[in-house]
Amino acid sequence: MALLERVATLIRANLNELIDKAEDPEKMIKQVILDMENQFLQVKTQVAIALAYQHLLEKKQKENHDKVAEWEHKAELAVDKKQEDLARAAIDRSLSYQQMAESFEQQVTDQKAQVESLKSALHKLEQKLHEARTKSDLLVAQHRRSRTMAKASDAQLAAGAGSKSVTFDRMKHKVQRAEAIGHAKAELAGEDVEDRFAALEKEEHIEKVLAEIKARRGETA
Repeated sequence: MALLERVATLIRANLNELIDKAEDPEKMIKQVILDMENQFLQVKTQVAIALAYQHLLEKKQKENHDKVAEWEHKAELAVDKKQEDLARAAIDRSLSYQQMAESFEQQVTDQKAQVESLKSALHKLEQKLHEARTKSDLLVAQHRRSRTMAKASDAQLAAGAGSKSVTFDRMKHKVQRAEAIGHAKAELAGEDVEDRFAALEKEEHIEKVLAEIKARRGETA
């Protein structure tokens, strides 16, 4: 039946997937819950109707069984009274009611199966409805948070402030490093000149002392 097909579709619905695909998740989850509530009421009504019809069929079945017993008793009474024709008529009527009782028995069996099917659908839909109500706030909150984070990321990428700041800092450090290296080289170069002059002065002093020694040795000699 169409009602059970609609219910089966709602039961199979993946709430997370519906939320992810929806342009307006809050509106979507509210609509899904509303649909489930409407279908739940319809199925509940159908269960009540089907159950009432089952009871009616069971009553008809019992009435026919009672008629079978009643006409069997009349047939026995007719036999006791030696009225075979009347007994035959009573037996014929009893068989007719027996056929009706068997027909109602099959209808009762089929109706019970339909009632159980509706009850099962109602129970599953009730569970799905409870799940939807429980998850609705959480799912919407999660979607809002993810949407906010996505917008924040897009804004950062669009502005490019972060990347420009990093690039500027890198260039600043690079310039500062180059300046430091230049100063260091200049200092090293200055120290090299001073060392060379110091070496010359030291060598000149050594030569002077050596000359003095030689002079003294020559004078002594």
